[in-house]
Order: sequence, then C-alpha cells, then structure tokens
Amino acid sequence: MVWVMSSFTGTMGRLSLGGARQRAGLKPSMVISRQSPRYSLRPSSARSEADPAPLAWGRAPPSAPLLCVKSHATGAPCPCWCGGPGGHAMWLTKIYSNLRSGLWFIPLLYAVAGIVINLVTTSLDSHFGFDVVSIHVIGGPDAALAILGAVAGSMVSLVATVLSITMVVVQLAMAQFSPRIVQTFLQDRPSQHAIGLFVATFVQAMLTMRQVLVSEDAPVVPGISVATTFLMVVINIVVLVVYIHHIGRELRVSSLIELVSEGTRDLMDEVYPHRLEHVGQDDPRLVTAHKSGVLSLVGREHLVALAVEADCRIDVIPAVGEFVPADGKLARLSGSTVDQIDVDGIRDALVLSLERSQEEDVAYGLRMLVAMGLKAMADRVHADPTTVVQVLDRVQDVLRQLSRRELREDTSSDDDGTIRVVIPSMDWQAYVRLGFEELRLFGSGSPQVARRLRAALEDLLDYAPSERRGPLHEQLTQLDDTLTRAYSAERDADLARRADPQGIGIAAGAHQPVPPTP
Repeated sequence: MVWVMSSFTGTMGRLSLGGARQRAGLKPSMVISRQSPRYSLRPSSARSEADPAPLAWGRAPPSAPLLCVKSHATGAPCPCWCGGPGGHAMWLTKIYSNLRSGLWFIPLLYAVAGIVINLVTTSLDSHFGFDVVSIHVIGGPDAALAILGAVAGSMVSLVATVLSITMVVVQLAMAQFSPRIVQTFLQDRPSQHAIGLFVATFVQAMLTMRQVLVSEDAPVVPGISVATTFLMVVINIVVLVVYIHHIGRELRVSSLIELVSEGTRDLMDEVYPHRLEHVGQDDPRLVTAHKSGVLSLVGREHLVALAVEADCRIDVIPAVGEFVPADGKLARLSGSTVDQIDVDGIRDALVLSLERSQEEDVAYGLRMLVAMGLKAMADRVHADPTTVVQVLDRVQDVLRQLSRRELREDTSSDDDGTIRVVIPSMDWQAYVRLGFEELRLFGSGSPQVARRLRAALEDLLDYAPSERRGPLHEQLTQLDDTLTRAYSAERDADLARRADPQGIGIAAGAHQPVPPTP
C-alpha cells in the first residue's frame, strides 16, 4: 500500500515536472545536475565526466519509497519513480500549504488527542481501580452521566459559537477592509486551537460516558476519566475568555494590519535571508529600533538615570504616537562619553506598541474625535452632519482647555537642573490644525457643519490669549475660501458663513437675540 501511494505520488510529480520542463522550453538535452542538494538545470554538453549520469525517469524498483526518502534527505541521485529530486518534497509542500490554510486540520489533531487522552485515563482507571477518585468529587453513576452529557452538549454549542464568531469576523473584515484578508483569518491559530480544545473535550466526555455503568449491584464510574473531563472543562472556560479577548483585539485595524505585515516579514526572511553588508557606517551617537511599532510610552526617569550615568544628553527623535520602523531612528546622543551609555536600556525605556494610546498622547484623543467626524461624512448619501457637530463640540472643548495651557518643549532634567532628555511635542498651531483642518475640508459641504465650525473658531478667538489667535484666524480665512468654492449660490454660501453653536439652531431664525447693551 505504501509503495502504491509512493508510486502514484512519484508519477504525478514526474508528470508535473515533465510538463513544467515543456512549458519552460527546456530541450531533452537539459539534465539535472546533482553537484549539490540544490539541483540546477543545465545543458548535457556542459557535463564533465565526473558528473553523475542524468536521472532515469520512469523506473520504480521495489525499494522505491525507502530509497526515495533517503535520496531526498542526502541529496543523492533518486532512483524512484517520483519525478526526480524534490518530487516528494513538492508534494509535501503542497499538502502542508493546504493544511496550513485550512481551518479543520488542527481541530482534527485535537480530536485524535481526545481519543488518546481517553485511552490513557481509561487505562489508568483499570490499573488503579475505579474508586481512586472519591465519589464525593465525581458523584455517582447517574450524576456522572448527567454531567458528562451536559459537557458534551455544551462543547458542541461552544464549537458552533466559535465558528459563528469566526464567520462574523470574516464577513466584517471583508466588508470593512479587504476580501483578501479572509485567508489570514482562516489561518488564525488561536481560533483553531480553541475549536480543537472544545472538540477534544467533547470526544473525552463522549468516550467516558461509555465507561460509566449504572447498576445497583456493581456501579462503575471511571474516576480519573471523569476528573480529567472536569479539568478540561475548566481549561475550556479559560480558553473561551481568552479567545473572546483575542477576537476583540484582532478586530482592531492595527491588529489586522500588523497580522498581514508580520506574515510578509516572515516570508521575506525565508525568501531573502541574506542582508547586504557594508551598506553604511553605523553612527555610535544614533540609537535605532530593533522592531517596528508606535512610540506609546517614554520612561523619562529611566532615561534621565541613564543619561546622568553616562554624562550625556538623550534627544528622542520620534514624538509620542509616531510610528517607528525596524532599524528606524529612536534617539540621538550628545556628549563626550556616549559610548558608555546602555543603549539597550534606552530601547527598553522607549516602548513601541501596536497602536497609539491615550496614556501619554494628548493628540490621539483629538485624532479619534476627528476620525469619528470624518467617518460620519465619508458616505455622501448617508452622511450624518449631526454627528460631526457633536464631534466639534468636544474638539472645541479640548482646544479651549489647551489654549490657556503652557505647551512647552518636553524636557527632563537631573537634580542639578541640567537637561538630560528632550522629547518632541506638539505646539498650539499643530493642535488647531489637527482639530479643524480635515473637518473643514470634508464637512464644509454641509451648512450645519460649516456654521458649527465657525462658531467654535469664534469662541476660541474670544477665549484664547492674543499670542495664540493667529492659527484661529488662519482657519477662519481658509473656511471662507472653502465655502466660496463649495457653494455656487450666494444665498447658500451666506447661510453657511453664519456662526451657529447648534449647527442649524436658534441662530438660523429670523429673530436674532438682542445683544446686551455695553
């Protein structure tokens, strides 16, 4: 049987290789050289007498499977009927690729593992006796059957739940991101292991039920098997919670992007394993990142201690919330003794995460508010300007608080007052542009958004200190220019240019409130 399967595999490999040779335009005089385990095609006229003879296609001796495996492992000439060196390897590669991209293989292995676990626990019960585990722990035969039946049913429900969640996630990913990301989800190992563990527990419970004997004379309850099932149920509960947490994290945009990027990097390491040498001189004053990520946390105290110890200054290059690629610039050192500083300690103090967070990144809060407003205006047919107005309410509030805060350069000093660490930070103009620029460009087509935006800018002009009013005047001028381009009718443009804290509210009425007497 093994020889027949090997012969069939070799035949298919030979035919596929022969077809590949014809499609590649190789002549019969092209042979396979075996000078190294990496076989190469070259003309037979170029062979020397020391080269071995070309492959004999189509021969299948009785010892083909064993010799084939040995030949492929050693790089020796392959005498079997497998299509030449690498025939079986290609078939194994195809099988591995199909199994790796499927959702069923790992759960199938877990099902086999469940059978093995049951055989082991049943053997232990038979060897040590069925009363090793106290009946107060596992219950009598009726209780054991009831519990095992409930476990088996619940495991089926859990498997169905996990599969349903996976399919929903796949549909959401296809709709929100790209249909090409489906394969990535089907290869998600935590999902496969969760399904597999539930299947293994189901198999263990079902097979254990067969060992329970309900009898008044000699009842039998396999204590070790039942206790093992209980333990697997506890593990399943933990795995279910971890799985739900995993799925919640995987639905984030940053997680999906990193998932695809990580697979690309792993494949790149396999296809292009060798790096170029002597590309450039390494600057000893420059600290680079060993991995990619977003700078989310900065250990200022730790950096100050490192700088004091080496008597130097550390200038962090990326701002908090900025993405740093692998081998990207993290920090620049200045001083006469920079060679004494702990570079790995600097990398540990600059935490690179998967995405931005609000722990130290004030601008990220504004970015999320603006993103919600842009999302509401993304679809012109189903645009929701009221949501944008609500976003502008919060943007105005945040900028109003920032307008009277000291936005100085982020520096940290030692006990003597010497600046040891400098971190880039945003100024007032950057915050104003972050809060209003995109909402002005994408939302000015709605009179409600344009009126609310003008009201926010006028309020900030009245509240902010005089030295910070320049960026606000700039936004008002740009808003007028945008409205001129957006509205061809003067009446519509005049309506959109009026400030209204509600978008279209009381200020849109015919009777305006009487201003107070000065």
